[in-house]
Amino acid sequence: MGNEQGRQLASKWAKTEALLSHAQIAPHIPPTRMFTRDNLNSMLNQHSMVVIKPVKGAGGHGVIKVSREGGSFKYSYYSKTNRFQSFDGLYRSLNAKRGGRRYLIQKGIRLATIDGRPIDYRVKYVKQPEGQWNITAIVGRLAKPGLFVTNICRGGTLLSGSEGIRRSFSKGAVVSKKREMRTLTQLSTEVLESRFPGIGQLGFDFGIDTSGKIWIFEVNTRPQ
Repeated sequence: MGNEQGRQLASKWAKTEALLSHAQIAPHIPPTRMFTRDNLNSMLNQHSMVVIKPVKGAGGHGVIKVSREGGSFKYSYYSKTNRFQSFDGLYRSLNAKRGGRRYLIQKGIRLATIDGRPIDYRVKYVKQPEGQWNITAIVGRLAKPGLFVTNICRGGTLLSGSEGIRRSFSKGAVVSKKREMRTLTQLSTEVLESRFPGIGQLGFDFGIDTSGKIWIFEVNTRPQ
């Protein structure tokens, strides 16, 4: 707790709840619920594609993409895809994979891509010794071909935030999208710092969907 990087806050649920309390930030948080059978059923009925991830965890570990196609279902875990003819079969398999750990269900966002590979963004925000916060990096993370997670430890490719936006959208979008990420980073940090005093280093995971909307997927208090 008292280390030089400030407080570590592992629970994704606690951070999500805090950010949802702010009217300007809430529209940028994908709908999120705890993993239960009923929540999975209603989320898939509503969104047709969802992402399931551990409440505590990093590096893309344990992240599963689940989708409904008519009456059948499938999920992808790293590069492997499993298909199911019934919701019961899907739920049983996911519940077994979960192994008793607490998971979240989040609406799946169709990210902008480069050559068919999804890209998201990591913004690093660090509190300086004199007290003000500075953005130290805005980088794009391009998924390894065939994967949907962009984490570098899973074979993703790093590129500058500007290059990522230019190649997945347009040169003209770079300034406005980066400005919006900075604003959401600053607002979110104010909320988190008031709720969880003592944090000193944050990593924001942003996505830009195919229509250009910016989403906050996660805030890491131990950014890798």
